Amino acid sequence: MQLKLHNSLTKKLQEFIPQNPDLITMYTCGPTVYNYVTIGNYRTYTLGDILYRTLRYKKYDVRYIMNLTDVGHLTGDNEGDADTGEDRLEMAAEREGKSASEIADFYIKDFQKGFRELNLLKPTKFTRATEYIAEQVKLVKELEKRGYTYRTSDGIYFNTGKFENYGELSGLTEETVKEGARVEPNPEKKHATDFALWKFSPKDSKRWQEWNSPWGKGFPGWHLECSAMCMAELGETVDIHIGGEDLKMIHHQNEIAQSEAVTGKKFVNYWLHGAFLKVDNGKMSKSLGNAYTLDDIKAKDFKPLDLRYFYLSAHYRSTLNFTWEALGASHSALDRLYNILSGYTETDGDISADYVYKFEAAILDDLNMPKAVAVVWELIKSDLPEGDKVQTLIHFDQVLGLDFQDYVGYEVPQEVEDLAKTRAEYRKNGIWDKADLIRRQIEERGFVIEDLAGGYKLKKRF
Repeated sequence: MQLKLHNSLTKKLQEFIPQNPDLITMYTCGPTVYNYVTIGNYRTYTLGDILYRTLRYKKYDVRYIMNLTDVGHLTGDNEGDADTGEDRLEMAAEREGKSASEIADFYIKDFQKGFRELNLLKPTKFTRATEYIAEQVKLVKELEKRGYTYRTSDGIYFNTGKFENYGELSGLTEETVKEGARVEPNPEKKHATDFALWKFSPKDSKRWQEWNSPWGKGFPGWHLECSAMCMAELGETVDIHIGGEDLKMIHHQNEIAQSEAVTGKKFVNYWLHGAFLKVDNGKMSKSLGNAYTLDDIKAKDFKPLDLRYFYLSAHYRSTLNFTWEALGASHSALDRLYNILSGYTETDGDISADYVYKFEAAILDDLNMPKAVAVVWELIKSDLPEGDKVQTLIHFDQVLGLDFQDYVGYEVPQEVEDLAKTRAEYRKNGIWDKADLIRRQIEERGFVIEDLAGGYKLKKRF
């Protein structure tokens, strides 16, 4: 079976055909790191993780990049014009009495902690926008050379009127921008769809983050950053680009325009967009007090993996409605699954080819995770031997990421426990060669040891 994905660019379900079967290139728009990441954001990143896991499950090598926006994302994008308003990092720095880089460092650390708690596999690389300023300046210079830019009093802008295919992804036109904007359009723009590539620093104040450029001191436009990082890390044409549906209309359309204007090549072959997460059938918003974070989830005694299971309950292109009751139902279902696994005493068995076929039919059909989860429950209720169920479920978990292996019912022999304790003492005293020798002895006895902050965990080797 071949993986099929719904391509937002063509509006069709298409067979995924990589440019190079030996290496898939994939990019996900990550967070703007000025505040805690919401569970709405994490739904998009879980989509990226599921696709990443599915590609690896299919034995592809994947170079996966996720950006971290630590400059240039202005508040005006909430009002329909991303070139207006204040820089979110600068605002957070003023709010918290820190530098912009301290703000970014703090929220990146918190984000990556949540990333791990949700069992999201670490991308090949997280890229920070501030570390790619030279690439961004070079991109603007190339656009300028090709006649796609013009100067206004507040920055260097991309002239969308000169890019023939503008709006191909989003259907965006100058008229729709004017209708949708809730702020007065910049009178210096030649077209309502034009966007800033480089913004000039204000003359009456100093920013935390600003750089010299051929056009004056300033900072990069939000759209520019993703193109520069994406092409620097993945090349001029990328296999897959992922983001939330809120980015499709403007941000991703602008990425396409500026990238293809420079290279003359197709920027992305497959665009995937995840649907919104609603809260109580309404909009999630910080102003409404319902932009919940992972800490909010944990404060109510839910596990991050309860949330991951909740995400799996709906197709990524379908709007998902978050309520505490719905999360409670996911918690109960996952606990029931773990309890069943912990009751299995037989772990040796074969992976069921029939159930693997059903599972793959689901995940390869545009990542149909609700159907994949249904296959899990069908397997559990089947008459297959316990060992076959265990092996098949752990095989599925390569994609599901629900830590099935940790809950399989087994006892750790005292001999293995004693070896683990001895190894811990060796590690504590820096005797690394003997600690490594004991690790191999533990593995020879059918277990693996995972080192944790403040201890260790023994798992059965499957």
